[in-house]
Amino acid sequence: MMAKPKVFYDKDADLTILKDKIIAVIGYGNQGRAQSLNMRDSGLKVIVGNRKDEYYDIAVRDGFEVYSIDRAVKLADVICFLIPDEVQPAVFEKYIRPNLKKGAVLDFASGYTVHFGFIEPPENIDVIMVAPKMIGASVRELYLKGTGCTSLVAVHQDYSGKALDYALALAKAIGSTRSGAILSTFEEEAVTDLFGEQVLAGGQLFLLRFVFDLLVSAGYNPYVVLLELYMSGEAAEEAKKIVRMGLFKQLSLHSPTSQYGQLTRGPRMINKQAQETLREILDEIVDGRFAKEWELEKKAGYVRMRILKRKALEHPLNRFEEELRKMVKIILPE
Repeated sequence: MMAKPKVFYDKDADLTILKDKIIAVIGYGNQGRAQSLNMRDSGLKVIVGNRKDEYYDIAVRDGFEVYSIDRAVKLADVICFLIPDEVQPAVFEKYIRPNLKKGAVLDFASGYTVHFGFIEPPENIDVIMVAPKMIGASVRELYLKGTGCTSLVAVHQDYSGKALDYALALAKAIGSTRSGAILSTFEEEAVTDLFGEQVLAGGQLFLLRFVFDLLVSAGYNPYVVLLELYMSGEAAEEAKKIVRMGLFKQLSLHSPTSQYGQLTRGPRMINKQAQETLREILDEIVDGRFAKEWELEKKAGYVRMRILKRKALEHPLNRFEEELRKMVKIILPE
């Protein structure tokens, strides 16, 4: 049996290691804004590095000192690199690598670019990861509520001998050690994150669309089908109950008929062919094939992705969704 992961809480993290440090948040998007505000509220010195765009203006309005990316890196002791994965390598080589101080701390919110070799940091810095398992808006909201979101923390390179201490301090500053920061690795975060996105999130999208098509082709009203599948908000409430109670323990909230149907028909969905497909997708992630494919897609100008998105949005389901929203008032549970 695999050992339980190490979990760190507030008592395990010390903010004093960051007391006299300048922390530069590179990228003031969803994660950047949330983490910047949380760290500042935790008493840390935070500056922002961002190109001149709407996010730059938002950071200024939020009261931060905002600089160009290269200038922010020059000023900083700790750099939180929070721009999207696909643009990180180019930004790193042009603006960050030339301006890193010896002994600086470079923090990522994902293991993707480092694990798959798109970024190779210099040897004379600490390279760490604090990866919130929550969207940026919720990172901020949970901090203000006093709870905080769980994060994965990891050390890729420990130049100072204190890299984990820095990771835990940053995790505490954004509120993660309130609920628990779990020790992981860059590889583990990258692989599990991609697999969850592609199989659970992506698989759900296309399973729901297939079920919609199947029921409508069988003669059932598309509006009723959508309401049953997800538009009522019931599925969102069930997802919350899974988090709070457990994947199978929450079945007790369903009718006996529903429980029996889920437990007998659900396993038939994961037949041998489906299992083989899931393993193939995992293998493509682990051996780097997906990362290489995505890199080629970026270099080609996202042509295939634009086509796929356009086709998805042309499906009749989208029209029925919009019309259903106008027909009934859908209120999601808190």
